[in-house]
Amino acid sequence: MALGSPFRSALRVALAVVLLAMGLVAASGCGRTPPIEFPLNLEGREPASVSPKQAAAIRQALTELFGTPNEPRVPDGVPLDLKRLAMAAGAVGGDAQGRQRGLYRRHCVTCHGIAGDGAGPAAAVLDPYPRDYRRGIFKYTSTRSGAKPIRKDLQRTLYRGVPGTAMPSFAHLPSEQAEALIDYVIYLAIRGETELYLLQLVVDEQSYLPPDMDRVMEEGVLPVVESWLLPERNQQEWVVTPPPRPEVDRPEVLAASIAKGRELYLAKDSQCVKCHGPEGDGNGEEKELYDDWNKPKKGVTPEQTAALARLFKLPLQRLRPRDFRKGVFQGGSGPADLYLRICVGIKGTPMPAAGPAPGVPGPLKPDEIWHVVDYVRSLAAGAPTPQ
Repeated sequence: MALGSPFRSALRVALAVVLLAMGLVAASGCGRTPPIEFPLNLEGREPASVSPKQAAAIRQALTELFGTPNEPRVPDGVPLDLKRLAMAAGAVGGDAQGRQRGLYRRHCVTCHGIAGDGAGPAAAVLDPYPRDYRRGIFKYTSTRSGAKPIRKDLQRTLYRGVPGTAMPSFAHLPSEQAEALIDYVIYLAIRGETELYLLQLVVDEQSYLPPDMDRVMEEGVLPVVESWLLPERNQQEWVVTPPPRPEVDRPEVLAASIAKGRELYLAKDSQCVKCHGPEGDGNGEEKELYDDWNKPKKGVTPEQTAALARLFKLPLQRLRPRDFRKGVFQGGSGPADLYLRICVGIKGTPMPAAGPAPGVPGPLKPDEIWHVVDYVRSLAAGAPTPQ
């Protein structure tokens, strides 16, 4: 399908912004510049609601725990590799042995921002926005609802990219650099959730200053760390491995699976039609859909939405359900990828988990999910819709 002129124009603007920002990032490694700091997370808050004393206390606690963008550190109990973090952090450059530094600023900061807030210099012209890591929510995972991704999930996203978005594949990176970036993303996520805890403690609960660091570790940092460790340690309980796909090597068998998949897709319990529409074109009855990063920006009235806009770095962005006919699947287009998206859902979005979980039967059984996968793939391939 040819790209329309408005799309090409937007793409050129985005590319220009990215190239300009990349130049600025690369230049930041030269000369003497003021130390770069993590900005305080004031998303959705009136800036005046956080006093200078409170802001200073939160920044001091976060620096004591996690260091700075140039010199990251992690408290005891956070299982991240400091050597990898040092490789990912800091200004772009390298040493005499050819070891790279500043990988995050070289590859990620233009879109994801210095603090991982998803509001880098290029973010405003991108749809969807880059991921904001600070809430610890990642969309495309193999883990059940409510669970953090396992490392393999982050590797898959980094190596494959996210089709249909500005997130490219980084499969060209040496493995040590890729793993350093993954560690740094987890670092930003743990730091970001700790920051949210501190804002609640210091600002919302008006706790005494400076914050009790033992309490911050016990109630803020360690529970977040445990939430990352839990699915890695208990993969049998928390991680979904797609069962073997039934053989559909004969045309009549595949046609029967597609027909069954359409029947399940249209069933009320599956809730597919509500967002994706009866023809899988993304034209369902739900028109006002927002992900968890945009919901706080949406007021009850247009006037409330306009008033909220000044409290966020990026404007409100509506979520568009996938049009299966285009064949572009952000979480991957392979049968196993689609199985996971249906089974565990897409975290942070209205796409629910439809598969079974411990103690929860779910609207679709594993063999039924495979039928829906075949139906969705038939739409993407332009196959005739079974009647």
